Amino acid sequence: MITLATFPAHFGTRSTSPFCIKAIYLLNMAGLEWKRQDELDPRKFPKAKLPAIIVGSQTIGGSDIIQQYLEGHGHDFDAGLSAQEKAQSHSFIRMAEEHMYFHLVLDRWGNNAVWPTVRDVYFGAIPKLPRLFITSGLRKTLTKGMIVQGLGRLSEKERMERLEPDLQAIVAQLAGKRFLFADVPTAADASVASVLATMRATPIKTDLSRRIANDPALSGYIDRVDAELG
Repeated sequence: MITLATFPAHFGTRSTSPFCIKAIYLLNMAGLEWKRQDELDPRKFPKAKLPAIIVGSQTIGGSDIIQQYLEGHGHDFDAGLSAQEKAQSHSFIRMAEEHMYFHLVLDRWGNNAVWPTVRDVYFGAIPKLPRLFITSGLRKTLTKGMIVQGLGRLSEKERMERLEPDLQAIVAQLAGKRFLFADVPTAADASVASVLATMRATPIKTDLSRRIANDPALSGYIDRVDAELG
């Protein structure tokens, strides 16, 4: 049986990480038997990241690599899609994971109203005084990285303006459909819905979480994907 190492479930989602939720969805799409192993420290896994799956003596880390592994074992997450649809699907996945995700990171780690709750949930196993010291350093490092990446230079209003075309693209793609590309979920849904779900579930209400929660098309889509794949 496959073991999925994942960050724990918090804030009403299946994991605090959209990539861990994506892995859950992919395993369920593949119809595989698996068990969950919640982890707090990713450093012992490949690339020091979660999710990872453990299959016998193998440990496969990262949601993309997990997907490649499953596809290599005969599981087609885009069955029935045309070459053009597969290209569009790839673009939506990259949009979600390489742009939208970093808005989520800043909403949780960069927002002073949200950070204390996130800190105490993510790092609650560390005693309070060392937790404050350790997480302060982690937050500073992440904030510097986001400034280099670019989004960390923007105000919250500017970030929302930058994100809005992505959200509108998802809504436009969903028009008249239950899922992004087919009557059943595909790889793009596993990725996009996971990022949207974690955006909506930020524990303190923010402009971003309200934007997702108050959009019937986006919220309905999140719930449909989770009902189908969770």
